[in-house]
Amino acid sequence: MVTLAPDRPPPSTTSPGPRTAGPSTGAVPPSRRRRPKARRVPLGLWFSGSVAAVLLLLAAFGPLLTGDTGTSHLDQRLYGFGEHGHLLGTDGQGRDVLARVVAGARPSLVAGLVPVLIAAVLGSALGITAGLAGRVVHTAVMRTLDVLYAFPAVLLAVAIGASLGSGVSNAVISLSVVLVPPVARVAETETARLRGMDFMDSARASGAKRRTIAVRQVLPNLLPTIVVYCTALAGLSIVFAAGLSFLGLGTAPPHAEWGLMVNDLRPYIFTDPALSLVPAAAILIASVVCNMLGDGLRDLLDVRREVTA
Repeated sequence: MVTLAPDRPPPSTTSPGPRTAGPSTGAVPPSRRRRPKARRVPLGLWFSGSVAAVLLLLAAFGPLLTGDTGTSHLDQRLYGFGEHGHLLGTDGQGRDVLARVVAGARPSLVAGLVPVLIAAVLGSALGITAGLAGRVVHTAVMRTLDVLYAFPAVLLAVAIGASLGSGVSNAVISLSVVLVPPVARVAETETARLRGMDFMDSARASGAKRRTIAVRQVLPNLLPTIVVYCTALAGLSIVFAAGLSFLGLGTAPPHAEWGLMVNDLRPYIFTDPALSLVPAAAILIASVVCNMLGDGLRDLLDVRREVTA
């Protein structure tokens, strides 16, 4: 039997009080603790985001500012830059080029961005399904998409657009069909990479259903990659949409659209090349801004190294 010494007080059964920060405890005060540094937003992301915001504002409110841009004024044909109050001149039918570029932002961006949104939703759903399902479902989904992926994107878009006819809605459908396979392949590849990680094994061991795993585990980790990829893909989609309108498969005249304006000004490319390049410059700016925005988001989100469990 062990007894305590008479001069030693019995051990206390109460828990000690909270320790206060100070020189005697050695704890670091909260004000002096090192906090994680906030990630610096790249300069290119600020610039591209600002230009993208301006383009979206033009698409939203541009037609309200320009009014009717389809009426011809044959007595004002082919004015140069700054002549008679026309900052960017007039086209072969006397219509103000600047007003038509501003008014054409809406159909050009709608035909270019809406297919990317549709492809992001459908492609992600198909890619996650193929990545988490068994071999039969995976083979059926991916081989079907490979059939569409095997065709050149421009040729497939032109073929579908020609079969559906002209119009913005038909251009959106044709571009959506073209863009779904690459997005689905990216989603399936990323899902297959995530499937072998520890947090996925833990989710399966806990008895979570496949739909729950897809929504709560795969989708949050897949979202940064899809956002970056689709942002860069938007620039290509805008060029494709302009190409369909250039070929007469998109927006119908006399409505303003950048690709349609390039076709309307094509006869004057040798007599007045600067005037012909104005709508082409708008297409180039929108495409480059989307690519810069995708690069900036990739650096900010760090999709190459970060995976949120």
